[in-house]
Amino acid sequence: MTTLNRDAAQALLKKVLGYSKAEGCQATLNGATNGNIRYARNSVSTSGVVYDQTLAVASNFGQRSGVATINEFDDASVEKVVRRSEELARLAPENPEFVEILGPQQYAEAPGWFDSTAKIDAAYRGQAAAGSIGPARDSKAVAAGYLEHSAGFQAVANSKGLFGYYPATNASFSVTVRSDDGTGSGWAGSEANDLGQLDVSGLSRTALEKALRSREPKAIEPGKYTVILEPPAVIDLIGFMMFGFDARQADEGRSFLAKPGGASKLGEKIVDERVTIYSDPTMPEAPVSPFAQDGRPRERTAWIEKGVVKNLFYSRFWAQKKGVKATPFPGNGLMEGGSASIADLVKDTAKGILVTRIWYLRFVDPQTVLLTGLTRDGTFYIENGAIAYPIKNMRFNESPVIMLNNIEALGKPVRTASSEGISSVLVPPIKARDFTFTSLSDAV
Repeated sequence: MTTLNRDAAQALLKKVLGYSKAEGCQATLNGATNGNIRYARNSVSTSGVVYDQTLAVASNFGQRSGVATINEFDDASVEKVVRRSEELARLAPENPEFVEILGPQQYAEAPGWFDSTAKIDAAYRGQAAAGSIGPARDSKAVAAGYLEHSAGFQAVANSKGLFGYYPATNASFSVTVRSDDGTGSGWAGSEANDLGQLDVSGLSRTALEKALRSREPKAIEPGKYTVILEPPAVIDLIGFMMFGFDARQADEGRSFLAKPGGASKLGEKIVDERVTIYSDPTMPEAPVSPFAQDGRPRERTAWIEKGVVKNLFYSRFWAQKKGVKATPFPGNGLMEGGSASIADLVKDTAKGILVTRIWYLRFVDPQTVLLTGLTRDGTFYIENGAIAYPIKNMRFNESPVIMLNNIEALGKPVRTASSEGISSVLVPPIKARDFTFTSLSDAV
């Protein structure tokens, strides 16, 4: 029952709404089969499958609302969760920012379901782990990795006639490999809706090669350097920046997009004209649900176009207050780039630093999106168009806004994994000048 088809999901939600006595009622249904395998020190530690389904019912009486959830779907349980949401709504204080539920909506077709991913079984998970552990052990290295996959659906319906249904699959994989002497570390990771687009063996090879190549790193002086940021590093930096595109934060002066007097930088150029960042639920390489949690349709939306801020995302309350379209928070993140590979970017660099990934990002100044963090799992010095030697990890203080103004070249966008939990992204590697490193780190 974890993956109901469209008709079955709609029938269950219709039953839920049939029990409602509230002025407004919205029900959200989710179900998925989730599998995983985890290994460390060249040995599998956990593996299994979880089947889950959840029904959430939100009821309102005027501006009072309540939500209750359940994972049993017999008639008595369904009626019970509806009654409970109504009890909570009557007890709740009035919400001055309450907005009535939406009526029927039209949603785009987003190709998120792939049988190749839905059919992943224990044998595949075991083979994926063995294909990573074996080469690491043969090279006297140690691998630790995690493969996770899901196949499920989400559906939403309400008492005004809205209904949406979206089935999707997803698989993600990341692996860290350490050299036997403990001085080298390499990482690689990615995700895909279609298992055929996730090269687990290739990622394992990349992590192993970086681990062996990064042994006995040298220390260099902190300072400003030209950097080549691989896609995992790019998305973590830009991801922090994109949270500042909330319209209310900008209008209330709490975002880097705020201007004095309660205005925002909407329509202004803030980064290099080569930067275009958008979202699109129908993107074949990174599809996502065509509707947001509250039922609003997602459509292709440019956030930055040729360096100019084109759109902000709004809560429905804030959009009503401002009299604008209630553009929802994006489901995916897509950035245009060029055709160059990372090797091409390295070849065109006289001196610089190649950064595999970053971690432990924290805000120094939210108003300028100044971030601090560390490089990790493969940091290399570039000289005369080639990787010269591995270097010790370094702490940096940098704003992605400044980084996107210092672009020298963009590579080919790829689907990638994030250290900060950002998913469904397609971004290019970036070569940028004057990236600020502030201190050395002895951590591998």
